[in-house]
Amino acid sequence: MMKSNLIAAAEIDRLDTWAKYSAPMCGSCISSCCTLPVEVKIKDLIRIGIVDEFEMGDPPKNIAKRLQKEGIVERFNQKSGIFTLQRMSNNDCLYLDRKSRMCTIYEIRPDTCRNHPRVGPRPGYCAYVPKAVERKNSSEKLMVF
Repeated sequence: MMKSNLIAAAEIDRLDTWAKYSAPMCGSCISSCCTLPVEVKIKDLIRIGIVDEFEMGDPPKNIAKRLQKEGIVERFNQKSGIFTLQRMSNNDCLYLDRKSRMCTIYEIRPDTCRNHPRVGPRPGYCAYVPKAVERKNSSEKLMVF
C-alpha cells in the first residue's frame, strides 16, 4: 500500500471549519495556513530579497511582470499595490519546506505571515489541521489535537 503525501489545504471558503487560535496549535499543525494565498507589498519583497531597494523607483507593474516570469508572483493588483505570491501545485507556499512543513524564510517572512491569524480571512481563527502521528507497531495513523 502506498502512503499518501498529500497535505490538506486550508479551506478559505469554509470558515466554519476554522478553530479559535491559541499559540500551542502551531506545534501540532501541518502548517495549513501556509496553503492560503500570501499577499505581500513591495517592502515584503525587499525583505525576502527578491526585489532590491533600487527597484523601488520602477513601476510596480514592471516588477510584477518580472516576478511572474520568474514564477514568484501569481498576480498583482495595481490598484492596491498588492502582489500575491505563487504557490506550488499542492497549494503550499513557495517558501514552505515540504518535508518539515516549516517556513524556510521564517526570520524574513512577509507581514501577512507575521500577522496571521490576528488578521486574515477570519481574525483570531486559523485553518488548523493536526499532524498525523504514526503509532508504534502499526501502520495506523492518529490525529493529534
